[in-house]
Amino acid sequence: MGSQVVQTLRQGVWASLTGGWYHDPDQNKFNNSCHLYLWIFLLMLPLSLHLALPPTTMALSIYCTSITVFFILIKLANYRLHVMFDEGEAVVRSSLSDLSKAPEKKSNNLHCMWTLYKKYDSFDHLRENRYCTSCGHLSFRVHCEFILKLFVLCQEEDSLDESSETSTQEKPTRKIYYKLKLFPGKWINILYDRLTLLALLDRNQDVLENLVAVFMAFLVSFLGFVLLNHGCFKDFWVFQFCLVIASCQYSLLKSVQPDAASPTHGHNQLVAYSRAAYFCICCALIWLLEQLLRRKDLPISTLYGVTIVCHDALRFTYCFPITFLVGLFPQINTFTIYLLEQIDMHFFGGTAATSLVSAVYSILRSVIALSLLYGFCFGALKEPWDEQHTPALFSGFCGLLVVFSYHLSRQSSDPSVLMSLIKSKLMPTLVESEEEEEEDIDIKDPLPEKLQNSMKEILLSDVVVCSVAYILTFAITASTVFLSLKPFVTIVLYALAGTVGFVTHYLIPQLRKHHPWLWISHPVLKTKEYHQFEPRGDDAVLMWFERLYVGLLCFEKYVVYPAIILSALTNDGFALSHRKNCDVLLTTVAGLKLLRSSFCDPSFQFLTLLFTLVFFHFDCPHASESFLLDFFIMSIFFHKMRELLLKLHFILVYIAPWQIAWGSAFHAFAQPFAVPHSAMLLLQTLLTTIFYTPLAPFLGSCDDNNLNSIFYEYLTRSLQHSLCGDLLLGRWGNYSAGDCFILASDYLNALVHLIEIGNGLVTFQLRGLEFRGTYCQQREVEAITEGVEEDDACCCCEPGHLPHMLSCNAAFNLRWLAWEVMATKYLLEGYSISENNAATMLQVYDLRKLLITYYLKSIIYYLVHSPKLTTWLKDASIQEALQSYTKWHHIERDPQVFSVKIDEDYVHCLQGVTRASFCNVYLEWVQYCAGKMETPVESDEDSPLVTLSYALSVLGRRSLGTASHNMSNSLESFLYGFNTLFKGDFRIATKDEWVFADLDLLQKVVAPAVRMSLKLHQDHFTCLEETEEASILYEAITNYRGSLVICHESDPAWRKAVLSSRDTLLTLRHMIDDGTDEYKIIMLYKRHLSFKVIKINKECVRGLWAGQQQELVFLRNRNPERGSIQNSKQALRNMVNSSCDQPLGYPMYVSPLTTSFAGTHRTLRSIGGGALSLDAIRSWLCSKWLRSVQRKQPHLISTKPLTVFLTSVKHATQSSILQALLHRKASAFKLIFFTCCR
Repeated sequence: MGSQVVQTLRQGVWASLTGGWYHDPDQNKFNNSCHLYLWIFLLMLPLSLHLALPPTTMALSIYCTSITVFFILIKLANYRLHVMFDEGEAVVRSSLSDLSKAPEKKSNNLHCMWTLYKKYDSFDHLRENRYCTSCGHLSFRVHCEFILKLFVLCQEEDSLDESSETSTQEKPTRKIYYKLKLFPGKWINILYDRLTLLALLDRNQDVLENLVAVFMAFLVSFLGFVLLNHGCFKDFWVFQFCLVIASCQYSLLKSVQPDAASPTHGHNQLVAYSRAAYFCICCALIWLLEQLLRRKDLPISTLYGVTIVCHDALRFTYCFPITFLVGLFPQINTFTIYLLEQIDMHFFGGTAATSLVSAVYSILRSVIALSLLYGFCFGALKEPWDEQHTPALFSGFCGLLVVFSYHLSRQSSDPSVLMSLIKSKLMPTLVESEEEEEEDIDIKDPLPEKLQNSMKEILLSDVVVCSVAYILTFAITASTVFLSLKPFVTIVLYALAGTVGFVTHYLIPQLRKHHPWLWISHPVLKTKEYHQFEPRGDDAVLMWFERLYVGLLCFEKYVVYPAIILSALTNDGFALSHRKNCDVLLTTVAGLKLLRSSFCDPSFQFLTLLFTLVFFHFDCPHASESFLLDFFIMSIFFHKMRELLLKLHFILVYIAPWQIAWGSAFHAFAQPFAVPHSAMLLLQTLLTTIFYTPLAPFLGSCDDNNLNSIFYEYLTRSLQHSLCGDLLLGRWGNYSAGDCFILASDYLNALVHLIEIGNGLVTFQLRGLEFRGTYCQQREVEAITEGVEEDDACCCCEPGHLPHMLSCNAAFNLRWLAWEVMATKYLLEGYSISENNAATMLQVYDLRKLLITYYLKSIIYYLVHSPKLTTWLKDASIQEALQSYTKWHHIERDPQVFSVKIDEDYVHCLQGVTRASFCNVYLEWVQYCAGKMETPVESDEDSPLVTLSYALSVLGRRSLGTASHNMSNSLESFLYGFNTLFKGDFRIATKDEWVFADLDLLQKVVAPAVRMSLKLHQDHFTCLEETEEASILYEAITNYRGSLVICHESDPAWRKAVLSSRDTLLTLRHMIDDGTDEYKIIMLYKRHLSFKVIKINKECVRGLWAGQQQELVFLRNRNPERGSIQNSKQALRNMVNSSCDQPLGYPMYVSPLTTSFAGTHRTLRSIGGGALSLDAIRSWLCSKWLRSVQRKQPHLISTKPLTVFLTSVKHATQSSILQALLHRKASAFKLIFFTCCR
């Protein structure tokens, strides 16, 4: 333990402070000396130049040139050495003394050579070399080489003998030299190895990485020395800043591994550039702001009384060692994604970024939209205008603002789906070829096509909605309604927004919670499924309060907040026309951000609006700029305050004294000493809130091969279909981007992370936990599932509680949890699992005999129904190979395969199976199956069909015996062999090689027969009499072929069947767990499963994940039973930590980022009628017109149902409709034709 602490302090803490330099006792003196001198050189060079030379361009040039040349030489040497190790020639040399220095050992050496010569028995080797060539040079050379090798070995043995006699003499070693090529034909020998070089310097894989490292070193030296020349640092801080420069440059040579911000084990190449990149960014900003301070005409100097440009704002670069030590700065690619995401979210109303490409795409489309809007706004406000007239250009700007905001809110930040849709339209041949390749491998995923259809539906809907929205917005803003009714309209809109927001986002969600206000013991607004023990029916029943919730939500998003923002834009237009250009830009940014945020997630908009009005109208009215800017600033501030409250709630819940398991007196002693740490924790909470980083490290970004992961994969597909609609129906309560929920059922426990919340779309990720979790996980699952309604305690007594209310203790405990139950009967489509022990079902010999009987009957069934049956019966090679099976006296005597205990047609007196005994048992079944064929086939006793059936029955049983290692009488061996055949692994004996004439005999006849026999054997226990009749058995097999999927879980057909939502599946699983070796028959039934929805504090999840990263990667804790993953019911610590990505956690399944669209939810479409598009409008008008015509003149319309009639008319051709005109009233059908057909 002590050595691990010392190693962590040396390689972790000290290396983070110095940029990577530390003394490693495991390395040689040369490496440690080089590291020390490199770091001293990088530290003293800028310090000495700054102190010795005046702050001129000459000093800057000297320093930058020195650093650049120094890095070029080091990187070039490092690169050439690695190329030498990759492609160079190794020379092995021994460190033996010269032979002349030891003449007294010649006799011993010769004796040793002779001994080794005899030992290695190389006479034949020398003789072969001597006689295999025409000249004797090769033989002589080989002989000399062999003598030299013997001499070296003798010298080593002598040296070993000498070292055993005296310890003062050094042991001779064999050294490996590498030839480093300097010039053509010139090289030098290098005594070095790759591992030592990697310990000395980090390796750059290619030339580009070396160039980037050299450029970053130059940039660090240039920007750092520029700030030194400008006098930004004085006295001791000059040395501190030089220390920071040295650490940034040293990390480019030998980086900190692992770094506090590194999410992976091992060497992380990006960490080497992170420190230098952050330094360059900060120094560049400081230099830029210093230059801006010298200008007199800055566009904006103050906002809300705060100076925006301040040269002291970014002077925290000398704190770099500490910030990198505690991991406040992520690696540079994560920082780039985060920075672009935060700019897009807080300034442009974006949703989220899922990757670097997504972040760049989101920020680019926002900037493009902002540029177009700014041009219109600047043109509209270029000249002043009065209250009685609104310029048309300004009305056009407002219309475009609404249109762009609505369209951007409907688009995902991931452009992959949109690009795939464009690709399918522009390059259909390429897409068709890709689909053909997927069909060839028979694993076509239906999800991409489903996503493309949803995106297409959104785009077609936006064409109509945006056109209507533009016209309405233009008309409303041009009507001067916001100016003429100036005080009244704003007051009404504010009151309406507050009332609707309170009812929609507070009152209804609280009444639907499992424990409303954490006082009531049951939901006030209950769903239809609340009192059901198991789900009934298909989907959850739509309740009246869900309709009300959707209606209020749409009214709030599409009417209230757009009206408030348009009113603010119109009312501020007069002031904006007299302000500077930057105010116009800020107004455009604020309008775009507020509208997009209202369309995407209006859950907390009413609170933000309330705080804006209270603060800027009552608390600080003198600080108000304009309502739009006030609302914009308050939205950012309110977002940070919510994050701060969530972190404080997590901290208080996590460190509360009554939440701690007091295991010893040490806890009572140590708890008071945690008070100073709590103050530090509060400071850290404030910092992490400002920079949107998790609470780390002081509290402590996959698909598994587990066969159960397919259930979570299907659960992900079910959520993709229904999650967005369920969120819009309020079934998960209030939600926002970044929220985490846990879905808990009898055996499925998954963490759902909401990544992106858009207008009609949600991007999420599901993380499935183990079916049979650890002890800690089970304790937390029990904490989730157990009820508190029966708790009658109040402090130390039990006075009971009021009806429908919780007790005082229960209400108090629920308030001190980092999670809350939102719903208890959430229905989601999934698979229920039923399993039976195969050993129990096959324990008796009669049951095994029954399985073999069904096995052979299934072979006959699949043989008769094969389209190749006629070909097989006429194949000459097969008929010739089966000549022995045509003889009635032929006996199959294989005691390891055939047995009276498991074979129905076994003849005890003959000790085997014959054709006669086979026909006695199975001839009736063969004839019944043949009689069901459309083309009659001869099926008497001497027919080729019976011969082939008999041969396949022998082959099937012999394959089972071979797979069972010829021990089929043993239950364990029988199960092992049957499982082997179930997987499709057939070991064909020599007698049965005739089957290779056509492998379809195995793949299409024998293999499916093995699987079907297992299902028939299961049915035997439920309907014993029915399965004995040939007609019922035939019908059962026929039905199972179409409705049931039977295959092994490793078969690609299993995953395809699950993702295709097949109703019933069956498999045989071999389970080896905790010393148990069992075979389970697994049956899957598709139905709706009931889940509990638990909302967990998202800052709790972020903090625990970040703490695991620090503990496992940076602090190198290898203890599998460490305290940070033990159960903690108040924070669900074990479930949260185990759901993190490997190697930090151990989830069973981690889904890719999946987008759910509102248009795929059936219940939601029934409320609003689906997406609004031209086709939908045309169909609606047609249906209304036809209904009106049918009411007035029913004789004009056929009695055919209206929906079928519309469908037939829509898909009919012109000729078919003209044909109908001859038999029906022409007037009605002409109208139908010109209205419905395109």
